[in-house]
Amino acid sequence: MKSIEAWILSYLLNSLWQVPLLFVAGLAAARALRNVSIESEHRAWVGVLVLQSLLPAISTLPHTWLQSLIAGYRVTEASGAAGVTVTIGPATAFSALALPPALLAAVALAYSSLCVCFMLRLGWRCVALYRIQRDVQNAALDESTARFAAQCAGAWQIGRVVIAASSRIRVPVTIRLFRNVILLPAEILSRASDFDLQTVIAHEMAHVRRNDFLKNLAYEVLALPLAWHPLLQPTRDHLMETREIACDAMAAGTQGRTQYLQSLLRLASLLVHEMPARVPNAIGIFDTNTLERRLMYLTNNPGRIAGARRFAALAVAATLTLAACGSAYALAMHVDAAQGGSAGISASTSSSTVQVPAKEMEANIISKQTPKYPADAKLARIQGKVVLNAVIDQKGDVKSLKVVSGPKQLQQSALEAVQQWKYKPYLVKGKPVAVQTTINIIYTLAN
Repeated sequence: MKSIEAWILSYLLNSLWQVPLLFVAGLAAARALRNVSIESEHRAWVGVLVLQSLLPAISTLPHTWLQSLIAGYRVTEASGAAGVTVTIGPATAFSALALPPALLAAVALAYSSLCVCFMLRLGWRCVALYRIQRDVQNAALDESTARFAAQCAGAWQIGRVVIAASSRIRVPVTIRLFRNVILLPAEILSRASDFDLQTVIAHEMAHVRRNDFLKNLAYEVLALPLAWHPLLQPTRDHLMETREIACDAMAAGTQGRTQYLQSLLRLASLLVHEMPARVPNAIGIFDTNTLERRLMYLTNNPGRIAGARRFAALAVAATLTLAACGSAYALAMHVDAAQGGSAGISASTSSSTVQVPAKEMEANIISKQTPKYPADAKLARIQGKVVLNAVIDQKGDVKSLKVVSGPKQLQQSALEAVQQWKYKPYLVKGKPVAVQTTINIIYTLAN
């Protein structure tokens, strides 16, 4: 069984190249979906973030049924039957990189400490957000603006939304910890026109309707293990960009696209000229630095494609996603703790042990017993590969046998069978020597 330290390093190594692979696939898929709808493009980036967070971990797990499919392992065709395949020599598929246990432990400790720091940072942000929400006061809206807010809430079936003012923020934001709250900067109530104020409220109401605050918090938690990766932030930037455009499209429907665009420009000049710091984990009208594309989207008024073109775009996006996921899984890297150069080898044979090519050792087998498929493992449909490190002594007997990896329920069966194998003595310059090799026992079940 793989140790937690080996699993962590496998996860980190896989994430190094799988995250960029998924990002590139996401760029292509999002581009294919751009003319379908902004929601489709947004969902594509949400999918990329989820896959970037989960696939490096999933690809390190021993999903033997998928590994068997990818590697072309032999599966017995008879219904309910089980097969055991024996391979002598180094594994050629899904092999593991063996590293010193001390190195694995050091990497695991450093990474765990980093994750704790990320968790504490997220917790601190939530506390800061709670303090901001706690110190707000109800915003004094005029009658027309209050009526507009009520109409938006009713049309989108949002329920009760508190609209409050705070002097601790510089841009409007939406928060949902215990209730839906739209926070407006105190200065905007005196500086913005009624129409511009309604623009802000419509946009923030769209965030409430989409439940973006809780979704964003879930994305933050999901991405915590990968917060160190430099390509995670571009993914999140694209996700936030498409989310803001989707809210613009909803909000523009309440005022008219042209009027909303003009109001957005006025608000940008009013609120963003000082480049205010973003409120941690909150969702706001200027949550991204991609105002240009948002304005272009409102200006161009893109139409949705339909029919065959829509189906083709969806098919392209799905194909790109499946290809990226399949490649990431098939090429996943695996790390195990090194067993040591003479682990399991007796002192009398370790000095003269040689590594022999697999074909030569296979030709030296006199007799071998095929491992029996354990009944409990068969009942539980446990499959997989047991990798054994074997030392064959000068007489051709299996002198030492040690499990390198494989399902625990199958290890004993493999050990008991291989222990009884008999080889012809391997000769070097006419003298028998001990041989070290790897034996792979593959257990497969019929579908």
